[in-house]
Amino acid sequence: MSKLLETVQKYPQTEIWNDSCSYQELSASIEENGASGATTNPVIVGNVLKKELPEREDTIRCEIADHPDKTEDDIAWTVIKTMGLKASRLLIPQFEASHGQKGRISFQTNAKYYTNSQKMIDHALDLAAVCPNSQIKLPASQAGIEAFEELTYQGVSINATVSFTVSQAIAVAEAVERGLKRREKEGLDCHQMHPVCTIMAGRVDDYLKAWLKPRDVLISANAIEHAGVYVVKNAYRIYQEKGYRTKLLVAAFRNLDHWREFIGGDIVLTIPFAWQKKYNSADIEVTAHMDDPMDEDLLQELNQLDEFHKAFDPDGLKPIEFEHYGAFIKTMDQFLNGYDELVRLMRGYKVK
Repeated sequence: MSKLLETVQKYPQTEIWNDSCSYQELSASIEENGASGATTNPVIVGNVLKKELPEREDTIRCEIADHPDKTEDDIAWTVIKTMGLKASRLLIPQFEASHGQKGRISFQTNAKYYTNSQKMIDHALDLAAVCPNSQIKLPASQAGIEAFEELTYQGVSINATVSFTVSQAIAVAEAVERGLKRREKEGLDCHQMHPVCTIMAGRVDDYLKAWLKPRDVLISANAIEHAGVYVVKNAYRIYQEKGYRTKLLVAAFRNLDHWREFIGGDIVLTIPFAWQKKYNSADIEVTAHMDDPMDEDLLQELNQLDEFHKAFDPDGLKPIEFEHYGAFIKTMDQFLNGYDELVRLMRGYKVK
């Protein structure tokens, strides 16, 4: 039995998702590691498409030939939907058996809409209609927080992304609660909804390392490698205390603790397939660590950093500041570049 399969069998509340819409990877992840979900973003879709391009080219060419009036963006979203729909069918049995609590695939709205709540809402509703087990990702910007409430009210299970801080996680959960309460007030069903909020743990570490590099501050590598872990643990503590119906999701895996420290938690771990292989090779015992206390010495080191406090403290950032946090800026740049690259790829087929 693989380590990840052992994780979900011993601790069913700890979900493993495949961090890709690749049909081959998702199929293997479900069979070998007990995966119960999948997720995408512009970079992931572009990377999967490059790997699977030979089998996708006919679809792209036919779509262009049959719809010459479609833009490169239109073609790109058709490809994204087609890829996601195919992968979603692998998860339908779990979706139906769990009444919507497992077996979902996340589609991410156009990264360019992150400052416009209505554009995100409209695109989210379009993507939600692709398959019954869809889950829609939007950035946890100020506009995204507004969109999460409305989409939840309209029955869409959301996945907050581009999220790195406890304050973002709280704002997402509160927005979802408002949306759920509006549904309940009108007698609308909420039982099959499964909202999640991402914290990109590894990108917290990445950002703090980059932030420290030009500064005359020295802390241990072990402390930096635990920054994202401790942000997740602090958010998790608050979620448990508040009884939020949103589930935390960990993304951006960089080290062993990004899996080990969360075993046993009521949490989702969306792990790239390459990291799934690494974790399965780890010579450790699969035991619960989610409730282990944070190391006071490491936390004391991290507390020297103002940028860590912005991520760790419940009131570290105001919603208007979310999209100006360094990790948000860097990640949005990557997502926007990934989307532009995908559109350029479609353009290449249109001009041939």
